[in-house]
Amino acid sequence: MSPISDRTRRLVLLRHAKAEPGDGAADEVRPLALDGRRQAGRVGTALRATDLVPEVVLVSPAVRTRQTWELLRGAFGDAEPEVVLTDALYTAGVDDVVRVLREVDERVRTVLVVGHEPTMSATAAALAGAASDATAVARVRAGVPTATYVVLELDDHWQALAAGAVDLRAVISPDL
Repeated sequence: MSPISDRTRRLVLLRHAKAEPGDGAADEVRPLALDGRRQAGRVGTALRATDLVPEVVLVSPAVRTRQTWELLRGAFGDAEPEVVLTDALYTAGVDDVVRVLREVDERVRTVLVVGHEPTMSATAAALAGAASDATAVARVRAGVPTATYVVLELDDHWQALAAGAVDLRAVISPDL
């Protein structure tokens, strides 16, 4: 990612890595598939390489999102972000995600949200403003595959997060 100003906040919206099929089990207890475990490791490496190591991580309580976070965090070395498991992200809509993000301390510069589709891409699309990368906006409007993350930048505090107020910079799938 390019250098950012002191005012800029970066939001990374990550769809969890590939999970095992449901096969009758409750959705929230589906674990990651072997491919998903590999994906999560690649996501962590990619986030670190692009200086997107978060200070705060918001994670849905579903098994697959928690496993995604646990596997990608290994790439962050000694970094110890604050991790918040929040039930609001499991069944979240766009407004729920925005509400949770508005509660983040204004001193936090980078937040990672590990959640689900279609909410991660819908949130990115809703927040994207006029200065956003058009190709990235088109990708999130179509939905994102597992282990794909969206990078957004806000030149204000988290409480100012609103529809059309954020620059969508990139959609990254470390598998591709």
